[in-house]
Order: sequence, then structure tokens, then C-alpha cells
Amino acid sequence: MNKKDFLLEIGTEEIPARFIEEAAEQLKTKTEEFLKEQRVSFDAIQSFETPRRVAVLVKGLAEKQEDIDMENRGPAKKIAVDEQGNWTRAAEGFARGQGVRPDQLYFKEHKGEEYVFARRQEIGKNTTELLPAITQVIEAMHFPKNMRWGDYDLKFVRPIRWIVALYGEQVIPIELTGVSAGRKTRGHRVLGQEVEIPEAGRYEQVLKDQYVLVNPDERRQRILDQLKQLEQEQNWVIPVEEDLLDEVVHLVEYPTALYGSFEEAFLSIPQEVLVTSMREHQRYFPVRDENGNLLPHFVTVRNGDDRHLDTVARGNEKVLRARLSDARFFYEEDLKMPIEDALSKLEHVVFHEELGTIGDKARRLKDITAVMAEHLNLSSHEEDTVSRIAEICKFDLVTSMVYEFPELEGIMGEYYARHAGESEEVSRGIFEHHLPRFAGDQLPESLSGALVSIADKLDTIIGCFSIGIVPTGSQDPYALRRQAAGIVHILWERHIPLTLNQLFDSVMEIHNRRNLGNRSDVEIRRDLYDFFTLRIKNLLQDRQVRYDVIDAVLAVSIDDLQQTVYKADHLMERIQDPEFKGIVESFTRVYNLAQKAEEPVDIDPDLFEEAAEQNLYQSLNQVVLPDGRWDDESAVRALRALEQLKAPIDRFFDDVMVMVDDERLKNNRLALLKMVSDRIQQYADFNKIVFAS
Repeated sequence: MNKKDFLLEIGTEEIPARFIEEAAEQLKTKTEEFLKEQRVSFDAIQSFETPRRVAVLVKGLAEKQEDIDMENRGPAKKIAVDEQGNWTRAAEGFARGQGVRPDQLYFKEHKGEEYVFARRQEIGKNTTELLPAITQVIEAMHFPKNMRWGDYDLKFVRPIRWIVALYGEQVIPIELTGVSAGRKTRGHRVLGQEVEIPEAGRYEQVLKDQYVLVNPDERRQRILDQLKQLEQEQNWVIPVEEDLLDEVVHLVEYPTALYGSFEEAFLSIPQEVLVTSMREHQRYFPVRDENGNLLPHFVTVRNGDDRHLDTVARGNEKVLRARLSDARFFYEEDLKMPIEDALSKLEHVVFHEELGTIGDKARRLKDITAVMAEHLNLSSHEEDTVSRIAEICKFDLVTSMVYEFPELEGIMGEYYARHAGESEEVSRGIFEHHLPRFAGDQLPESLSGALVSIADKLDTIIGCFSIGIVPTGSQDPYALRRQAAGIVHILWERHIPLTLNQLFDSVMEIHNRRNLGNRSDVEIRRDLYDFFTLRIKNLLQDRQVRYDVIDAVLAVSIDDLQQTVYKADHLMERIQDPEFKGIVESFTRVYNLAQKAEEPVDIDPDLFEEAAEQNLYQSLNQVVLPDGRWDDESAVRALRALEQLKAPIDRFFDDVMVMVDDERLKNNRLALLKMVSDRIQQYADFNKIVFAS
């Protein structure tokens, strides 16, 4: 079968950079689905995107559909044939519907009954007949924000200005929103011109000649190569953030990197302000020396060639100078504001209409951290540090700099607090209480910063839960999942000896004292444990713990996070030992039979008739699990102690009949097994561990 390439390009007005990659992926996926539904084979499919277009190139697209043989079932034989053996109207109607003669029908058995069947062959259509329907692919695309234009019903990310649809050299007749498909595309807005594509396979080269690199990977590599060249020529280090690089790649069609400078006096501003101003406002890459110090230079990427770069650089320098002047003004004005004045302004900043102001939240944080400090027996100095961080950690919300750049919250708080004479611990804690801000972000290094971070996040979570804001599906407008995950990672990585129950109690008590929320404590606590169970499950999955081991440890308790992780780790180690399978089978046998025990039943050792009963009872009494909080070694000792029960358990089942007629003996033996099972279940639900057959 002959093959040709197929090109579909949708030319638009400039698409926002954050939408382009997803738009191209949608076009590729939906085109692939369309062709498979149409039974047209192809070799490969590639997507392209620039700010003014999304496109797909289908390589080796077959010239026609595949022929198919179809066997269709009709009515049952008893309906298809009358008493004389003639075809009934039902059978004749089925034959007409299948395009065959009645004498071509045949019978086959289906689910114990004979039915009439027909076989017919469907000859594939030419691909050129099918491709005009690909407009349904474009119509099915969706975006976070859509536009309509003119009197057209189609919603698209931006108005469509041209369409290219070529199968080999042949134009496919497509029309959308008054735009008819052809072979004309548009080059770079300034350097290129409108040009015809003679054949689908020449798409990339034709546009490259018009200063458009339609392959985003090629644009990305071109930018990286140019940045590397500048580093070598200027002896610079140009840090590349992937998010910024992705955005720049989707802002240009023909990238050319250039650099500019700004006055060294601006370096007196905190470097985070300079970098944020360059990145967020101008999409510039900052420049550092080999020691990581910020230099008074920047790198930007032009959408064009390398002509008149000096003029372009001067223009960018002028714009950046204005931005940095504003930033310096904000910074200097913020430094004049006393922290107490900023705190008073927080009384007028609403956190949530049902949960009060940011000032209310800060007071709650101070009370919550006081309870946490009591649990941890902190020194008076540590208590004072935590209390001060909790009291002032939100003050930078009302500064001009954070208003302009919300992502600098906490960062500016640290600078301003240090300038105001706060201690280094307090100043750093203001920044750390925001951590982690996203998956994989750094965690608070200081205990005081970690405690305020946990208190802040948990206050938000429990506050939201108390008024019925519980994340469902993909909806999580207050980022509660991220905050809960942050709490879990801080507790684990910083080895903070606080249980979930202690944390929930401290926050809920303070919320109840202020009459916050409209749900019962029972409902809130239930939702909290379900919510945090999923976050702990994610933590264990990140540690490569098997799903069944995760289920086993989570089934017991998640209250002590450290203990839960330690137990999972050691079960993962033991599960590799072939002998451990026999231990788990013994534990499972105990668990299954213990379910028949009545509650409550006291054990009477005088009723033991077999030595195996007495032996199991004595062995159980010798198994003493560690008191209080478990560390890594405690988890090891506990598992080893429980494993010593295997031999007496096996002997018990060999020598003792549990389900005897004598109710007293039966219940006593079941009670013994129940006691053994309960002790084992303190570690994990071994019944959930799965071994390969």
C-alpha cells in the first residue's frame, strides 16, 4: 500500500506560552485517535508548535482504509426460520441490512443457542475521502480559556487565521470559521513572509527558510547553546530555570540570545528581588559569577535574528532600569515600616470570611505552637523563638514588595525582620515557615521554623475542613493536599516527635475555643485521618515500599508517622527472606481464627489442657513491645520479638483442636488466639501481605 505524509497546521493569533505545549499535545493525540478510528495506518506522528501555530505531521499515512471482514449476529434460529424451514421476514430484513442475500446467511452457536450470522467485507475508502472530517479533531480541542470571534460557534484558544492541510502534495478541502485550508503558511512576522508548502514532508524546512523553527526542541537547544556560548565568552554562569526556559521557548519562533547590563547600585537590593523582577516581568535570565554572586547583567532571548542586537539590548536595559527602580523604591519604603505597624494592618486582611483575618490566624499560630512546644519540652529560649516567629511570620503580606511579587512572601519577611533587629533565628524562621512551597522544595532546617510551618499548614487544613472545604477530585483551591504533604515530610525528615493525634488535638481545641467551623469534631477528625493517610501512603510509595506492605502498616495506625515508616522499611527488608513467608502465614492463620473469639473473653490458664497452649501463652507474655515512641531500632526489636511466636503458634495448631464442643475450652482457646493476634496487629496487619505463588 502506498503511503504519503499528511500535514495539518492551524495558524492563529499569538497563543499564550502556557497553553501552547498542551494544545500541540492535544492536536497530536486527537489526530492519532481519529486516524485509528478511521482505520488508516501510519508510521509515526509528530507535533509542532510556535506562538502562532500548532501542527501535526503524520508520516507514512496509508492511501486508503484497511479492508475489514465483519461477522454480524442476527436473530435466533427459532425466529429466523419458520416451521417449514423458510427464512422469516426477520431473517430477510437482517440479510438486507447486511447487504447479503438470504442464502448467504448461516448458523452458529452463541451462549448455548443457535443464531443466524452474516459475513460481509467492507472495502476501505480512500484516505483523501476521510481526511476532510478531521475538522472534528480541531473542534474537540479544549483550553483553560477559550475565545469566540465573529459569528462563529467554534471556541478556540485564539482566532484561527490560516489552515494548511496537505496529503502529500494534495490540498485537503477543510473549512473552519470561514478559513479554507490551503498550502500557504506564514513565516516569521517580521523576517519572513507568506509562503507555499509544496509537499507535506517539507514543512519544517520551508518554515526554517522563513525564520520559523516549528520544532520546540530545536528552539530549546538553540537557546541553550547560545547561553552556553555566552557563558564561555563572558566567563559567566547563567542559571537556567526549566519553567522560565519553557516559557521563553514558547514565546519565540526564531530565538537569538543577547545580553545587557544594569547599574551596579541596584545590587544593594536583595538578589531575590532582582531575579524575580527580571524573570517575572521581563523573562530575563540572571547572570552570576562562578561563586554564585549576582552580576549586573542579564540575558534575554529575542524573537528574531542577530542584526542590531546592540539596539535591542539598549531597549531592554531601559525597560529593566525602570522595573528595578520601582523595586528599589518598594524595598526602601518597606524598610521604613515598623513590624508592629505591619501587624496592625493584618487585622484588615481577610484570611477567610468564616475563619477571620490574617491577624486572627497569627494569634492562633502563637497558641498552637505554644502547645507543640509544651509537648516537646522546649527550652524557654526555644519557646520564645517559636512564639515570636508565629506572631510576626505574616507581617510581610502587607508590604509593597510582596504585593507586587507574591512569590517573595517569606523571603522579604526574612530581610525586613533582620533589618528591624529581630534575631537571626526569628528572621530565618519567617522564611522557613513557608517551606516546602512545592513538591521537592527544601524543608525548614530549624526546629522553630519547622514547628511554625506545621502549625500554619495544619491551621489552614483544619480550618477549611471545619467549614466543609475538603478537597475532592481535582478540586483543591486552597492547596490543602500540598500543605498536608509538607507536614508529613517535615515530621519525617526532621524527626519531630509529635503524633498526628497531638497535632490535631492542639489545633482543634484552639479552633473550638474561638467557635470556628460548623462541623462536629468527629467528622473533622475522620476526614483528617483519611486525608493524611493518603499523604503518608504517597511518602511510602516514594520510598519504594510495596503496596501490600503499605496497606499492612496503614491498617494498624498512622498516628506515629516515624513508627509507621520504620515498620514499613523493616517489613520491606524481611519480605526478601524466604523464611518470612512462613512467619506471615502463621500470623495470618492466628488472625483468621481469632475473628471467631467473643468479646470480651478473659483467658483462664487453668483451662489449658495441652502443653502447646501453655507454651504459646508463656511465649506471648515474653513478647514485650517497646513502650513510648519507636525509633528505627525499636521497630527492628519489635518485629524480631513477634517472629519468635511462629514456633509456639505452629505447635499450638499441630497439637490443639480449637473448635471443640466444650464451650469453655473453645472460648478460652479463641481468647488466647485473639490476644496473640492483637499483639501481632500492633505492628501491622500481616493478613494484607501478599506472596507470589
